[in-house]
Amino acid sequence: MPSATPSPADGRRPSPTGTHPGAAALLGWLTDPDAPRLCLVTGAPGSGKTALLGWLAAHETRARRGRARTDRILVPLAGQSALGVAWTLADRLGVVARTPADLGPALATSEARRTGRTVLLLTDLHAAAEPDAVADLLAGLAEVGRIRLVVEARTGTRPPRAARTTVVDLEGDAGPEPVLPAPPFPDLSDPAAVCAADPLLVTTGYATASADDHGGLRDAWLRAGQALCAADGPAGRALVLLTALGDGADPRLRPALAERAGPAPWRMRWARHRGDVSPPWPGPVAVLGATAGGPSAGVVLVGDRTGTVRLLREADATVEGRLAHRAAGRITALAPTADGTVLLLDERGRLHVVRGTAPRPPYLERLTEAVSTTLSRHPGTALAAIAGSVVVGDRLGSVHAFGVNGLHQAAAHSGRVTAVTAVESETPFVCSGGADGTVRLWTPGRPPVPEPLAERRAPVVALHAAPAPGGPLVAAAWADGRVELIPAEGGGRRAFRPGPAVRAVAVTATGALLVGTDESLVCLEPRVI
Repeated sequence: MPSATPSPADGRRPSPTGTHPGAAALLGWLTDPDAPRLCLVTGAPGSGKTALLGWLAAHETRARRGRARTDRILVPLAGQSALGVAWTLADRLGVVARTPADLGPALATSEARRTGRTVLLLTDLHAAAEPDAVADLLAGLAEVGRIRLVVEARTGTRPPRAARTTVVDLEGDAGPEPVLPAPPFPDLSDPAAVCAADPLLVTTGYATASADDHGGLRDAWLRAGQALCAADGPAGRALVLLTALGDGADPRLRPALAERAGPAPWRMRWARHRGDVSPPWPGPVAVLGATAGGPSAGVVLVGDRTGTVRLLREADATVEGRLAHRAAGRITALAPTADGTVLLLDERGRLHVVRGTAPRPPYLERLTEAVSTTLSRHPGTALAAIAGSVVVGDRLGSVHAFGVNGLHQAAAHSGRVTAVTAVESETPFVCSGGADGTVRLWTPGRPPVPEPLAERRAPVVALHAAPAPGGPLVAAAWADGRVELIPAEGGGRRAFRPGPAVRAVAVTATGALLVGTDESLVCLEPRVI
């Protein structure tokens, strides 16, 4: 275990400059590419551990030529449960984690764009509500390649266990650190108190001090906690909590939360969750499709990971039946068409056609056969359809619009195309999302719009667009759990986070937003302002 042990002779707190031995040791560790990923800052109470990490968070270092800058994220651990720490770090790092055990794998598999390594500066491990559980969480993070950690803990605290650790030991004692009383938990059965309180304090209460379900509030909080901790204000938390309530919750909670969610930009129409019986949960969501009109108006197609596609009523999520198809394995995209035909893209990137009851024009049959033949040789990664066109994305970042008048292509993204959607309007357009985090508009036959419609550091995971009275609306979801409803022609946008990772989104013919996850399906309406 490498060790650096600066020992101030006078026992004072370290000066916030790079000349202090502790600061020099941390900078040496930070700039050494071969140093262990975990650095432990220890010392007696009053030795300046927290001040040293605060100095490092603010200190500017020059990036070496050819190397990207290192992000530093300061996170206090005092009073936090392992669950609260996991949600805080997941939010700061652009991933979604339901539990502490999910955080490491989520980071290891994330495609989030990062310009360099990330250094987590974590203070007061000894003062965490669950110090041992938090230490275990941090030990797992030390195994993630692009993450480095500086953990501050008082001497005698069990540190995170890692294969290699650098220790900076601040010897000496400048006096006892102040012991602050723990803040009291709010009434965890009172929705008003829960929504108004510090969400990390509420998380600690539900995770460590409560075996009671509190009328269903606890289950809802644990289902959507990462979004609740990131939500803006009591109204935002009330909305997220309302959408996360299961069917067995105390019936008094829904009107109470709905009242407090009044100022939020959304109104919940309905929500269904894993375990719900009345009304029943329709199953996990992998893909969504909303029909725009015709005999299937008001029907939503919901595909799960096994390839089953259910037909749901938009009004209340009642299951109307299943789509009869022969595509084996997982469905990664589906595209309903105006004539009732549904196009499916399987996990190998191949096209499948499920015909509706109405006869298809011969030119559409020829078009889908040509697309199917093309994808058998060059697999697609995303799929959409409008009248007379089939749109496909590929792993190289290009979007291809196959139409009765020929093929149009655009190199829209850096990295693979993760989602496409298309809107039939006076000027039909395609909207695509990529692993590069951008959402872009394109009218086939013209160059793509140069500026992205939206952009985040996380990959786009789902898109859907539909016409609306005020102009087309685009729903976009990213891998960090955020969903946005965006007017394609400009205007105010609305955001929502359900808590779990978002798998699919859809805009319905009535202008409602559907958000699907592995364990929930939520329907929201924009609130009229």
